[in-house]
Amino acid sequence: MADLVPQPLVMAGEAWSDYGLIDSGNGRKLERYGPYRFIRPEPQAMWQPRLPDAEWQADAEFIPGSDEDGGGRWHFNREVPRDGWELAWNEVKFTAQCTPFRHLGFFPDMAPVWEWMRGQLSGRDDAQTMNLFGYTGVGSLALSQCGPVTHVDASKKSVAQARDNAALSGMEDRSIRWLIDDAAKFTAREVRRERRYDGIILDPPKFGRGPKNETWRLEDSLPGLIGDCRQLLDADSSFLFLTVYAVRMSALSIGGLLAEAFADLPGTIECGELAVREEGQGGRLLPTAIFARWSNA
Repeated sequence: MADLVPQPLVMAGEAWSDYGLIDSGNGRKLERYGPYRFIRPEPQAMWQPRLPDAEWQADAEFIPGSDEDGGGRWHFNREVPRDGWELAWNEVKFTAQCTPFRHLGFFPDMAPVWEWMRGQLSGRDDAQTMNLFGYTGVGSLALSQCGPVTHVDASKKSVAQARDNAALSGMEDRSIRWLIDDAAKFTAREVRRERRYDGIILDPPKFGRGPKNETWRLEDSLPGLIGDCRQLLDADSSFLFLTVYAVRMSALSIGGLLAEAFADLPGTIECGELAVREEGQGGRLLPTAIFARWSNA
């Protein structure tokens, strides 16, 4: 049976040429995305910034709304291309842009996850993988070097952006199924079709709606989805990776959920936190999300 490792792990993302966490503190973070610098809210940054105020100069800052449910707007200090600009992670190219949801078109803290998944499938070009809640497809493009990928997201706009990113990367001919669908319903249909996968990554939101107004609430819907994902994996599969953002939930709790679902399979279950390390000597780790993963080396 899969063993749960009780000690939490930290998967820390480091800066690369097109992204870096410059500084953080006082509930904000200063980042670089290619040639542009941005300030965004970050409640986890409870410490003081390392840099003086004069060095907290940005091309734009996201000003949060006054209610707990979010909202807010971008305030631009200099001209930033509203249609986005090109960035790259390894061989994957994609467009970054300022979205109404404070994000910039991809999640840089996922970089160590993309590396880890490719490591689990090292040397393969025939692995069948699935990316649920796949957003703009950077993770799907990273996985596509290992074999066919099924990319699922309920947002037409996100899937269209993912396709554009594939073309930008010169990967439009890769074997990727781009599906606009409710992730939970699609996974349940795959179970009925008796499909199997070598790996699954899922990044579910706290709350969401599918293309037919299906309602997703993480605490209610996640156990069933994990159960269905388990039915799509077997003793020859390599991994499942689950990330959870912006909820009052412990990494140990989602680790326990995976331990229950994968009790009949070999392998290891680990859980912990994703983080991004500040640039420079002695850079601090800024936590961003919790995760749980099953691996079968």
